[in-house]
Amino acid sequence: MRGKFLTRAAVAAAFAPLLLATPAQATNGYFSHGYGIKAIGMGGAGIALPQDAIAAAINPAGMAMLGNRVDFGVNWFRPTREAQIVNTGFPPLNGTVYEGNESSDFFIPEFGYNQAISSTMTLGVSVYGNGGMNTDYDKPFPLFGTTRPGVDLSQLFIAPTLGYKITPEHAVGVSLNLAYQRFKAHGLEYFAGSPGPSAYPGNVTNQGYDDSFGYGLRIGYLGQFTPNFALGLTYQTKTKMGEFKAYKGLFAEQGGFDIPANYGIGIAFTPMTGLTIAADIVKIEYSGIRSINNPLLPNLGASQLGLDGGAGFGWQDVTAYKLGVQYAINPQLTIRGGYNYGEQPIPQSETLFNVLAPGVVEDHWTLGATWTLANKSELSFAFMYAPTVTVTGQNSIPAAPPFPGGDVNLKMKEMSFGVSYGWKF
Repeated sequence: MRGKFLTRAAVAAAFAPLLLATPAQATNGYFSHGYGIKAIGMGGAGIALPQDAIAAAINPAGMAMLGNRVDFGVNWFRPTREAQIVNTGFPPLNGTVYEGNESSDFFIPEFGYNQAISSTMTLGVSVYGNGGMNTDYDKPFPLFGTTRPGVDLSQLFIAPTLGYKITPEHAVGVSLNLAYQRFKAHGLEYFAGSPGPSAYPGNVTNQGYDDSFGYGLRIGYLGQFTPNFALGLTYQTKTKMGEFKAYKGLFAEQGGFDIPANYGIGIAFTPMTGLTIAADIVKIEYSGIRSINNPLLPNLGASQLGLDGGAGFGWQDVTAYKLGVQYAINPQLTIRGGYNYGEQPIPQSETLFNVLAPGVVEDHWTLGATWTLANKSELSFAFMYAPTVTVTGQNSIPAAPPFPGGDVNLKMKEMSFGVSYGWKF
């Protein structure tokens, strides 16, 4: 049995590189609104409702309740990003729209494997992408540089997971989050002058891809208090990542870009046979990462880019509220719907740098379904639509040379469609 687990875990490691070619702009800040196609179809809710072997991405305790299964999936993701300069003291800039969609279609795979090694213990692995950031503009942005700007951030988690049933109704779990990320930036020449705004002007832009590795933990609890009611809790530590050395002049802490801590609580309620309602509340602590949380001003003037106090994206913490409903029409067909509201993290005063990362969508509407096949394998689908949100800048462009003052407005919408195949063994 141990040999089979190691073999199938190796499949996860082989599958992992596929995620590295699939960056995307995510939805609750730069985190995905959900993990696993079934949860995605329910607004991302799943802390108290594990349904596939991607469950460790949400709550590792859920793996203890799943039994033996394997899941593969892929999610097509299409964000639309736009920025506009307004109200500057240089009229030719005003009103110009910049579209960041030169790269617009992304395919994000997922994989999970889970196996019981005793009546109380399971071992599994979940492999998934943590969204990311991607913009690729159609023309130079005159406040950044002379070439088309953009960034590309991909994050990958491989999460070996131990699940343990304390009793048949209560379980705990722990995942070792092995993380990899890669990043590149281009078109930011005006921040790379010497002397200039960066402490390391040779490591700001146009350096190609750089990567870093790190690790953290996710722990969880899941309790089935009655046949109709379950409660789940989950906490992920800050994932400490190595620095992006090639971009130590762009990010605070000499290229630091750790992955924020996050935690949540969820419930699942079955009021009648076949009908399940799930709800989660998740907090993402972007404020704990300087390169993400440091504001543009006064940091841009008080400290150079790349230093601990260097300017960042100014993101605030995000609380995401997730609600999902599923109904088994018959033993073969289950349908789902959901809603996710995630507070967008960008203050109106921070829209300038966030031309590169306009993660401003808030409402996410989802649909999903699972068709159970004759051999008890499953084919699942999920659709997500996040309507357009506009953040109007408020004194977001500094009124001091070389900047002309004024504002940047950001606009974004998203949609996705995913499919997965799973089977029990």
